Amino acid sequence: MPRVAEARVPAIPSTAGQKDRYQRILRAAAEHGAAHGIDGIQMLDVAKDAGVAIATLYRYFPSKTVLFTALLHSQVGRLDEMTPALSEVEDPAEAVGQLLVGIGARMLRSPLLAHAMLISNNAAVAGEVPTLAVTGVFADLMFKVAGVTDPSPYDVRLIRLVEQTWYGVLTSQLTGHITAADADADTRLACRLLLGDLGRR
Repeated sequence: MPRVAEARVPAIPSTAGQKDRYQRILRAAAEHGAAHGIDGIQMLDVAKDAGVAIATLYRYFPSKTVLFTALLHSQVGRLDEMTPALSEVEDPAEAVGQLLVGIGARMLRSPLLAHAMLISNNAAVAGEVPTLAVTGVFADLMFKVAGVTDPSPYDVRLIRLVEQTWYGVLTSQLTGHITAADADADTRLACRLLLGDLGRR
């Protein structure tokens, strides 16, 4: 598991130029991560392909964990913009299940990159910088598709359990322990079992 840099807080881009460099770094990281996995990339190569100085890369991304967690955060954010809220005819559990199956299928088109993002997010949650993790953003996306606008603490717990289960299912598929069909079925079953009371208590 990658280590999280302990004493360095990532800088936040504010100007148009900084945001452009930030996005170029994320795109380069995605390409390198997809081709080589988190252990096979060098930050210097990412900086070179992004057209930035290595010091610039480290200012925004002090470690690979921060870099690939930020990449996952960016992808979830784009999904949020593209994903409509629950329609009146949809079942919340089924809607969340469909969302997770779709995200999983998209991520696993690049297995090495998916692995890099998942283990980095887990390392961020367990490390010194849990605020970097995408847990909150991802939970908000699931609540959105489930049509829950004012989640209770119980709802938050249910969504957290679904997210943790889904990470486990994806990891099992990535390591070849289950098939893609099994992963889809497991994800949908977990949502049906865990989210039956979502938004009702």
